Amino acid sequence: MVSYLGPPIFAAFVWWFSTGAVLLLVGSVGRSELLRAVCAGGMLTIALCGLSVTAHDVSVGAAYMAFSCIIFLWGAQEIAFLSGWLTGPRAEPCPPGAKGFARFSYALQAIIYHEICLLACGGVVLVVTLGAENQVGLWTYVALWVLRQSAKINLFLGVPVTNDELMPDAVQFLKTYFARKPVSAFFPISVTMATAVLVVMIQRIVEVADTPFEVVGLTLVSTLFALGVVEHWFMLLPLPAITLWSWGIRPGFSPENIVMEQKPSAPIAAASAQGSPAQLSEAPTAAEARPAAPQLVVVPTARAEEAQPKARQLCARQRLEDQFRQTFLEQHPRSGLATARVAEPAATLNGRTS
Repeated sequence: MVSYLGPPIFAAFVWWFSTGAVLLLVGSVGRSELLRAVCAGGMLTIALCGLSVTAHDVSVGAAYMAFSCIIFLWGAQEIAFLSGWLTGPRAEPCPPGAKGFARFSYALQAIIYHEICLLACGGVVLVVTLGAENQVGLWTYVALWVLRQSAKINLFLGVPVTNDELMPDAVQFLKTYFARKPVSAFFPISVTMATAVLVVMIQRIVEVADTPFEVVGLTLVSTLFALGVVEHWFMLLPLPAITLWSWGIRPGFSPENIVMEQKPSAPIAAASAQGSPAQLSEAPTAAEARPAAPQLVVVPTARAEEAQPKARQLCARQRLEDQFRQTFLEQHPRSGLATARVAEPAATLNGRTS
């Protein structure tokens, strides 16, 4: 049972944590170029050394280690890419009028260095694991590369949700190569083919895998492949993908906590703070003074339910009493209360009739 339940949990955690860690390192914490370079170089070294050590090991631990090494290798490439080191010769936005082959050419020039690096690292993984019994690392790398290429093509052709808010500042220009529109014909084809491959993987786990090593290795790769298919659906459905890695994204201002306020101009503010009434009369009038540009001020918004709770309770209670009294008088017009009815002011809150 552990051979079947442990790998999916491990793969899902590694997928989630590694993505957030890379975003945190590149966007929020990793301000230093040297720090990011050291992390990427260390991850690359650990990955290649680990693959070479586990290449001829067919134990369950070797399967986990080979899978983790590829995640380290992929993470090092992502750090280089999201930091803007390995993008392409055209590190600028897509021209507004570019269409068809011209747009494809610009997009390819923007990421060609990264694509070459992916192929080169894949070749290194193939050489390290060539003829070895432990092929978990190679399977994992191929799965990541295929899913990444499919996601890039779908983003280029068009999807309703691009999730481009996850991209750091260094590669913000790549957002201009995304197309936010209904999905193209390639999306159902890619998702269907990926799902079919996933089904074949699961079938091999159930019918072909004999040893614990084979079960764990195939389960790790198939879980990662399933998560890649889920990422494809993030492009179609308005799912809160950003909340999964909110801890790794640089904090920003929330629209609910931002209020636009108009500040007085500097001469008038200084005169009102320091000058006498005579000096105030000499200050430029509102018609003569240049209007101050609006400034964005962050103001903490108060919760509605916390504003004058006692007054709101009294207002609501008075409103209910008035409604009950009115209903009773309509149903019992001959009652003595009808003659004794006196007009009462409606309950108010802050001077306004409720």
